[in-house]
Amino acid sequence: MRYKVTLIPGDGVGPSVIEEAVKVVEATGVEIEWEVVEAGEKVMEKEGTPLPEKVLDKIRETKVALKGPITTPVASGFRSVNVAIRKALKLFANVRPAVAFEGIPSLKYPGLDLIVIRENTEGLYSGVEHYVDEDQTIAESIKIITKKASERIIRFAFEYARKNKRKKVTLVHKANILKFTDGLFLEIGKRVAEGFPDIEFEDKIIDNMCMQLVKKPYLYDVIVTMNLYGDILSDLCAGLVGGLGVAPSGNFGEEIAVFEPVHGSAPKYAGKNKVNPCATILSAAMMLDYLGEREKASKIWQAVREVIKEGKFLTYDLVEEGKPVGTKEMGDAIAKKVKEL
Repeated sequence: MRYKVTLIPGDGVGPSVIEEAVKVVEATGVEIEWEVVEAGEKVMEKEGTPLPEKVLDKIRETKVALKGPITTPVASGFRSVNVAIRKALKLFANVRPAVAFEGIPSLKYPGLDLIVIRENTEGLYSGVEHYVDEDQTIAESIKIITKKASERIIRFAFEYARKNKRKKVTLVHKANILKFTDGLFLEIGKRVAEGFPDIEFEDKIIDNMCMQLVKKPYLYDVIVTMNLYGDILSDLCAGLVGGLGVAPSGNFGEEIAVFEPVHGSAPKYAGKNKVNPCATILSAAMMLDYLGEREKASKIWQAVREVIKEGKFLTYDLVEEGKPVGTKEMGDAIAKKVKEL
C-alpha cells in the first residue's frame, strides 16, 4: 500500500533531521509519497505568515503529517506555529513517550518507559491574554478548561492505556489551589476512570508529581494532564531518559495526526550536521504505527535501540567518551540497521 504524507521540514535543524527520518522510513520498505510544504520563519519572510492556509489544507488532504521543529519567537513576534496547527486541525491529544535506551551515558533509570498525554487545545495555551492597563505594566492570561475537552483527553488516555497494555493512568493537576479549572479536570477524570476498571487510576498534584518523577519514576506508566503541565512534565521525563534528542511525539485528532520531535529548531546548529536525529526518526516510527504499519514501526524502534547500545554512531549529546558522529552518520547507521532486521 502507498501512503500520502505531508512533510514539513521546519526551521533550523528541522530539514536535516527530517531528511534522516525520511531515509529511515524508506529503509523499512513502506511506500510513501511525501507532499512537501513549508512553514516557519522563512515562510514568514516571504508570505507574511509562518503558517499559510495551503499548509493546513495539505494536511487535511493527506490526513497525516511529519513535521520538523519550527522556531517560536520568545516574548514577541508571531505565535507558535506548532500550537496553531494543533488548534486549527483540532489535534487534541499530544502523546510523548519517554523511553530509556541502553547505552546512553547519562541514563539513570534503565528500562524506564513512560507516556505523557497532554491536552492540546485549551488551558493557558489558549492564548487568551492581554494587558490590563495602557502602560502595559499588568498582563492577564485566562485559563480555559471545558468539560468536553477534559473528558475527551482523559478518555483518550485510558483507551491508549488499554490498547497498549498499560496498567495505570495518573492524572496530574493543581486542584488544591485552582479549584474550578483543575478541579473540573480532576472531577471528570475520576468519573471517566469508573468506566475503565481494568486500569489503575490515581491523581497527583503537579509539584509533587515533578518530585516523584525524579525520585521514583518507575511508579508511573501513562500520565494525562493539561496543556502547560504536560509541556513541562514531558521535558522532565525526556531528561530522565537522556534528553530531547530521543523524545518523539504525535498529535492526534479525530481524523488527522501530525508527528514531530519534542525538541526545538536549534538555529545555532542549522546546517552543521550535529544534532541527534532520533527524536524525529522515532516520531516517524509513531507515524508508521498510526498508519497501521506496526511491524515496520517496531523495526525502527529496535534499530534505534541497537545503534545506541552499540555506541559506534552517536551524536554529541549521547557521548561522554569517544568521538561523536553527525546527524547524517547516525541516520545512516539506523537506516542500515533497519534493513538488517
